[in-house]
Amino acid sequence: MAIWKAVEGAPDTSVSEPTAVTIGNFDGVHRGHQALLAATRAVAGEVATLAITFDPHPVAIFAPDRAPARLTTLERRIELLHEHGADHVRVLDFSREMAAWSPDEFVRAVVLDQCHARAVVVGEGFRYGSRASGSIESLAESGRAHGFTAQESALAGDAEAFSSTRVRAAVAAGDVEQATVLLGRPHEVEGVVVEGDRRGRELGFPTANVPVDDTYAVPPDGVYATRLLLPDGTRLPGATSVGTNPTFEGVRGRRVETYVLDREDLDLYGSRVRVEFVARLREMVAYTTLEALVEQMHRDVADARVALRS
Repeated sequence: MAIWKAVEGAPDTSVSEPTAVTIGNFDGVHRGHQALLAATRAVAGEVATLAITFDPHPVAIFAPDRAPARLTTLERRIELLHEHGADHVRVLDFSREMAAWSPDEFVRAVVLDQCHARAVVVGEGFRYGSRASGSIESLAESGRAHGFTAQESALAGDAEAFSSTRVRAAVAAGDVEQATVLLGRPHEVEGVVVEGDRRGRELGFPTANVPVDDTYAVPPDGVYATRLLLPDGTRLPGATSVGTNPTFEGVRGRRVETYVLDREDLDLYGSRVRVEFVARLREMVAYTTLEALVEQMHRDVADARVALRS
């Protein structure tokens, strides 16, 4: 798999073989994106499939305060695109200059010169170029002039189309089960485990603490049934608290703290892990005594076991 991103002063590492191309932001690589990748593979024939994605999100350039919460890291997005059918991924370093390209400039600079497209597949309503002036009609016209086919793929969905917006809304509401339906896998939070206050260990529930990056979509404060994915690919069942530890008068910044069920021997400091959210168990509560908190933690662990089995 080839992955490349334009970097000023770096040599051109674009593919030299013909490709079938699909274009989108692909944040989350949800089931709609997966269907688009499948449609691209279906028309690719013997040529490689290539996904063009953008980083940062275009909204982050023009209206940073309205930039949508990210569903994955860029690295995870690339990994998921590969898992769902992309032989190559082209990451476009989106900028105001790129946004000013005409549709024809975009096609020439990216679709042709960098990707050598024989076919292009886009979702319904796809727009590109300055002021979103390019459409499937102009893309097909460019294709006739330059020797590639262009087609729309119907948006996959249930009662409505799958979308990153729907996934973000589900995560923001704490409805991680619905997020799983839309993504085709549990929603994840990824980060490096840091040393916490060690209160969990003192209470008999040692946790792996992952600081929350506020640019990413994180479920609201509460307790969740989760799985902790280790760097070696091992998945461990867990119960996860998201929040600021209100029982202890809070901590600075939100945390994702995961107790791995029945394990007190793990040393994960410095490890990059992913927390997969399976089910929401309850909202966050501040307890008046440690005894009440510990009793609730035992109930949370029992509830997490049931949720993970089902």
